[in-house]
Amino acid sequence: MSVLCSNLPPAVDDLHRKSAALRARLRSFGGLLVAYSGGVDSAFLAWAAHQELGAAMMAVLADSPSLARFQMRDAVAFAEEHCLPLHIIETSELERAEYLRNDGARCFHCKDELFSRMEEYRRRSGCSAIAYGVNVDDQGDYRPGQHAAQQHGIAAPLLDAGLTKQDIRRLAREAGLRLWDKPASACLASRIEYGRPVTRETLSAVEEGEEALRRLGFRQFRVRHHGQIARLEIAREELPRAMTLEMAAELTATFKALGFAYVTLDLEGFRSGSMNALLPANTLR
Repeated sequence: MSVLCSNLPPAVDDLHRKSAALRARLRSFGGLLVAYSGGVDSAFLAWAAHQELGAAMMAVLADSPSLARFQMRDAVAFAEEHCLPLHIIETSELERAEYLRNDGARCFHCKDELFSRMEEYRRRSGCSAIAYGVNVDDQGDYRPGQHAAQQHGIAAPLLDAGLTKQDIRRLAREAGLRLWDKPASACLASRIEYGRPVTRETLSAVEEGEEALRRLGFRQFRVRHHGQIARLEIAREELPRAMTLEMAAELTATFKALGFAYVTLDLEGFRSGSMNALLPANTLR
């Protein structure tokens, strides 16, 4: 009996095993719709699904008021670069009262709307399943959208393969995908403090503010909407540039022009899900 040994470092060997598991899982679908936002996870999943299934997959992008136009354009561009079949649908979460009130379950109602619309399209298209880009690291955060995915029977191939966020970025880099190091970007509604209604006006203020930060050369950031207060989270490595008197004046003028009375810089820097710290502990269970 002979034993074949891998000469690859254990971490690399493990990553390739996960990649093989992902490919096998994707091939198990007769036809697949991928919930696609243009972020690293969903883009890599859509790309990998196309590699395995070809024309039997379709990336589905929701044209939602909570998706920044910058992100929308980039998502379409990535699909075009890799010849990914792309279908754009419109979602109507802003017509849902339970979404507008913006409590701790907002993300559930958003994803429920998305997956309901995707299920309608799946029945018309003849695809056998819908998948989304949840991964192992997402299990450690408060993500009510995952409950909506479970209720709709949405497949989670990245999670099934045991892939972490870092794994996905490494595989995307190996594949030569330009967005392998793209900063994480949740929907615009996640920037609005819980309890403050989500409106087109608040979403627009956040989007315009983040576009201004992008033009100023910042890369990883969030504009948190607290009514009259704009709380700016900027990555710690970029904070020194944000904390000069000249930049303070620029940021103040920019955000006051957007309707904010006060402009603050969060000294903890950027961190995903910071709004969740304000939710009651029993909500996060």
